[in-house]
Amino acid sequence: MSGRRCKVAAGVLTGALLLSPQAAQAADKGGSFADSPVGLMVVLAALTLLPFVLVMCTSFLKIAVVLSIVRNALGTPQVPPTMVITGLAIVLTGFIMAPTGAAVLKEVRPVLDGGRGGGLTSAASVDAMIAAAERAREPVRAFLLKHAHERDRASLLQMARRMRSPAERPAISDRDFMVLAPAFVLSELTEAFLIGFLLFVPFLVVDMLVANLLLALGMQMLSPNTVSLPFKLLLFVLVDGWRLLARGLIGGYQ
Repeated sequence: MSGRRCKVAAGVLTGALLLSPQAAQAADKGGSFADSPVGLMVVLAALTLLPFVLVMCTSFLKIAVVLSIVRNALGTPQVPPTMVITGLAIVLTGFIMAPTGAAVLKEVRPVLDGGRGGGLTSAASVDAMIAAAERAREPVRAFLLKHAHERDRASLLQMARRMRSPAERPAISDRDFMVLAPAFVLSELTEAFLIGFLLFVPFLVVDMLVANLLLALGMQMLSPNTVSLPFKLLLFVLVDGWRLLARGLIGGYQ
């Protein structure tokens, strides 16, 4: 397998192992995690976590929710199509996560370059990728810590300590991924719904004005949503809605 394909596979495994406690325990003990069949199975299972990590531990979560709310506020449940909404969320996520990705690559590259000699099937290469994943955890941890609300971290830390024995409680902190990841998800959902509320209000005002106007004209048989849709689209275009929306979403992570 070529060196470039090894780097791609190693990058995929790096992202999947960010939240893998088994890999962390193996690295701390200094043993070869890939020497046993169980270790290889855990590595392969960790690959299935990659979509979860990309959706729940990046800006994709908030962006996708906000774009879906905007589509419903416009009154066009199928326009833009779901594929376009998802694609736009992925593009904006890549733009936002580029600095974090660069930091991860900077941490991972020395480990991958040092273990370039073996093939992907060798235990040494798998161990090198696990070590790379361990080094890649810190930039991701810094991103989650920056954008997870303190109250969410404190609440989840308290609940995590309640589920542990008294001897294990001091070892848990709000910097652990088991606390930090769900706190980030809750914070992102809270901000997404708050942004959605602010975006929904102007379109709701347009719907109310059109409904009252039709009622005053005695045109009760005409659907207010059908009449208000062109005006909501015109309002969104006049204020340059897509640019303002993208700018606001990106600015929230600066």
